[in-house]
Amino acid sequence: MPSADLFWAYLIAISLLTVTPGVDTLLVMRNTARGGLRDGVVTSLGICSGLFVHATLSAVGISLILVQTAWAFTAVKWLGALYLIWLGLSSLRQAWRTSGSGSPMPAVSGVGEGGYRLSRSLREGVLSNVLNPKTALFYMAFLPQFIDPQGAAFTQSILLASVHFVLAMIWQALVAVMILKSRRWGAKPRLKRLMHGLTGGVFVALGTRLALTQP
Repeated sequence: MPSADLFWAYLIAISLLTVTPGVDTLLVMRNTARGGLRDGVVTSLGICSGLFVHATLSAVGISLILVQTAWAFTAVKWLGALYLIWLGLSSLRQAWRTSGSGSPMPAVSGVGEGGYRLSRSLREGVLSNVLNPKTALFYMAFLPQFIDPQGAAFTQSILLASVHFVLAMIWQALVAVMILKSRRWGAKPRLKRLMHGLTGGVFVALGTRLALTQP
């Protein structure tokens, strides 16, 4: 287990990083609007489960191989970029459908037009995290700074990832609840289109930027 000083330093750093808006927050927001609280929370569960994959890879050194091998980095980069672009296009398609239908948005507290499916929510969450090479780079560069070299690296990595898991789940669940609280505004078709359009545009932009990232 890391020393007390290392652990508290990690806790402060990871808390600040967790509440920083990013792809994970956008995905939880989008899926909560799509299928209600369960959709958002299960998506968060998938996202946070992916953290253990990165922690394990970091602990055994595979992430270092990935970072130093150009073709491996490029392959993961393109997979992640294409997945983000696909998520963005899906949101833009929802915005287009809403624009054409003119029907009001169902209350977010229930089930939206996309419905809720456990497997889909988990899959989207896990893939958005695991296929993000920036997360692998983050864990490779960030996590070892808080690991006591005299202890077991794998055990400490999993422990720190577990802390990140808990914090991220709490934060993203709060984000989902806040989306539900704003369902009165979200029920308006124009704002529904705006939300889908903005999140879709951001996902496409992030995917394009990731695709252009150099190893």
